[in-house]
This record gives sequence, structure tokens and C-alpha cells, in this order.
Amino acid sequence: MPQTPIFSSMLGSSCSGQVQPDMGERCGDPVYQDGNLVSGSLEALIERLVPTMDYYPDRTYIFTFLLSSRVFIHPHELLAKVGQICIKHKQQLEIGSEAEKAKLKSFAAKIIQLLKEWTETFPYDFQDEKSMKELKEIAHRITQCDEENGTVKKIISQMTQNLLMTLSARSQYQEIKEKFRQPVTDKGTILKNKPQSTQKDILSICCDPLILAQQLTHIELERVNNIYAEDLMQIVSHMDSLDNHKCRGDVTKTYTLEAYDNWFNCLSMLVATEICRVVKKKQRTRIVEFFIDVARECFNIGNFNSMMAIISGMNLSPVARLKKTWSKVKTAKFDVLEHHMDPSSNFCNYRTALQGAAQRSQTANSNREKIVIPVFNLFVKDIYFLHKMHTNRLSNGQINFKKFWEISRLIHDFITWKQVECPFEKDKKIQSYLLTAPIYSEEALFIASFESEGPENHMEKDSWKTLRYKIFSKF
Repeated sequence: MPQTPIFSSMLGSSCSGQVQPDMGERCGDPVYQDGNLVSGSLEALIERLVPTMDYYPDRTYIFTFLLSSRVFIHPHELLAKVGQICIKHKQQLEIGSEAEKAKLKSFAAKIIQLLKEWTETFPYDFQDEKSMKELKEIAHRITQCDEENGTVKKIISQMTQNLLMTLSARSQYQEIKEKFRQPVTDKGTILKNKPQSTQKDILSICCDPLILAQQLTHIELERVNNIYAEDLMQIVSHMDSLDNHKCRGDVTKTYTLEAYDNWFNCLSMLVATEICRVVKKKQRTRIVEFFIDVARECFNIGNFNSMMAIISGMNLSPVARLKKTWSKVKTAKFDVLEHHMDPSSNFCNYRTALQGAAQRSQTANSNREKIVIPVFNLFVKDIYFLHKMHTNRLSNGQINFKKFWEISRLIHDFITWKQVECPFEKDKKIQSYLLTAPIYSEEALFIASFESEGPENHMEKDSWKTLRYKIFSKF
């Protein structure tokens, strides 16, 4: 089930997917319920996007329509239609009187404002030549409305320059930012035949749970800052072609989503690696308790994604089976964390905590209190279920815009949260360890786990026998 809507006043009741137009409405006309737009033809919705002399669309509508339109029409095609409507409105004002010239300038200013919002909010819509060509054609027509002083031309030039800088920055991020880890493949190196003093562990890098939680928050915010609304809409755009209704992995069609998904998995595996590779039980217990404290600090900060990754790492089978280690761990804190992440009732406890963090963020005076980093896995699933529960179009062919209001609210919240500047001082040494420390594959984790605490039942003994055979068969 999707998250509880945070700003329900925009829509009133929740999305049903079965809205029918009022009697007497033409099929293509927008349909309203309680003053809220709920459906309409694509053409009517595009008309509502384009300003006129006496009208400028609400910013919430601009965001929602531009976000959802890509499900039905390519951005360059939408730009072309906007350009055609602009020509129509412009021709109606080209009479020649001074009053009409003033109206023409006012109309031009509104079109520029729309383009400015579009390029700033969805810059990736303009990455291809077709979209840039349509943008330039609209800009050329609009500059003709104010040829005397050239103000419009200067504004458009600055807008275009800012857009190109944004696209260039995103391109550089895709080329150099993400460092993909390679799991340990040489199983022989995992067998603990070296003195413990030769191995670095997380406690030798950082022994303060709060500081580590802050550095994890740095990494999270850095990654989500490079996720844009149009990236998230890929979840809907590609959903219908996915097999087996997968909510992760296959959905992440853009680089930034793949990188963020990869980060969660790497953090989980790093936690498991740090625990399993330690020889001495006492030290292993310390590391388990340390990560529990780190997860708790992440929760207090509002970094739910790192918290979930840490809990996931400690719940992996190679870690969970270490009964002698867990018997020495003070698990009360861990039990509280697992309560927050209890999957029953659609993660009700987590959603309550998330809502509390969101409300705190809205009234916060400092960036420290504004931090909200949701569990990305669950965020993706919320979009997934909203998309699957409600049709894109109603039975009369109109676009089910009420559905897209709901989806855009989820994405708008995420985009708002990602813009918070991290208030914590960056520690390059700690971040370097978190991002580059070796991590074990699942098979390697089991080997390290069995080396730490031997197999206890027939199934584990068979698994350990098979793993050891694989190791020594390579020598």
C-alpha cells in the first residue's frame, strides 16, 4: 500500500482510480471534484499548462503535469505542442495597438517563467537535440515580443546557459562519481590464518557511532542529491514492461537510481563483512553492538535508509547464525530498531516514524532537524503500488490525473528532502573506508561465518563441507 498522503488538502479523499466525469461534460474537458482536477484529455491538460494573458498555472499543477506527461508523450513532442499553443495566443494579441503590445510583453514574460520552471525542475527533459530544438524555436518566437529593448532575449540566454551547465554537471557525475565494489572472490584469503593485528576494521577508523551515522548521512544526501524527479518517474514509465513485478533492481533504469540502489546493498554487505571476518568473539560482539548504536543514531538523525541497510546486514544469514556472538550482545537496542522496521501492517511503525520526521522537517529551524532520508526500497514500492492499483486512463479515455497527483506528491516530498544541505562536517578518512573497504560476496560471508563459529547442524555441516571443497579445489 502507498504511504499516507502528507498534503491531502490538495485532493481531499484518496485516489480511487474509478473517477467518472460529471454528466454534461464533454469527453475531452477537464473534470473537477470539489475544485480539484481529477481527469481530462491530454490535449486539455496541455492547454491548462500554457499561460494566457489572464492565466498562469499553479506551480503544483506544472510540477505534476510535467512529471506525469512523459508517460503519455515525449518531452520534445510536448514542447512542440506548447509551441503551437504559444503561436495561437501570440497571433491573437498581434493587433498593433500599444495596449496589445503591453499584453504581448506580459504574455511573453509568463511563457518565459513556464520555460524557466521547466528547465530548472526537469533539466533532463532537454538532454536530446529534439527537445533543445523545440526550446530554441519557442524562445525565438517569444523574443519577437520584446525586440525593442532585448530584455526577453537576455533572460532566455541566461536560462539556456544555466540549463547547459546543469546538464554538463549531471553528465560528469555519471562518468566519474560512482565507484562500484568488487566482492572478494579469492576464498583462500578469507580463511583466518593471519594475526588479527594485520586487519583493519571499522572501529579502528571510527569508534563513535554518532560520527559514523553522520558520515553515512553525508553519503546518502550526496547520492540522493543527484536523483531528479524525472529519474523517479522512470519507475512508472518502465513498470509495465517489467517481469515478475520486481520493485528493485530492474526498475532502476537510470544511472543515479542504480548507484543509490548499489550503495544500499554495499552498506549491508559491509556491515556483514565487518562482523563475520573478525576472529575473536569479544571483538565481534563489540562490532555488532557498535553497528546497533550507529543504526540508532541514523534513526535519530532521520536517515532511515542507512538504518535499514545496517539492520539488513545484521539479519543476513551468515551474521544471524552467530549464536555465540549474539548471546553476548545486549540486544534491547536492536529489538527497538527491529520494532521500527517491523514489516507487519505495511511497515506501519516505520511510516509513523517517517511522518514524524517529515513534520519535524517542515517546522525545523536548522538543517540538522530537516533531514529526512526514507528507505528507498519502500519508497519505490509505494510508487509501484500506486501505479498498479490505479489505471493511467479512465474508461472514457481521459487521463486519470488524480492518480498522478498522488504519485507526484510522493516524488515532490522526496525532492524536497534531498535538497537539505548536510550540516555535519565531512570526514574524508571515514568516508573513504565506507566507500572502498573490501566487502565479501554471500558465499565468502558464509565461509568467514563458519570460521568464526563452526556449523551446528547437519545442514550447516553440509554447506561448510561444500564450501571448503570449493576452496581447496582451487589450490
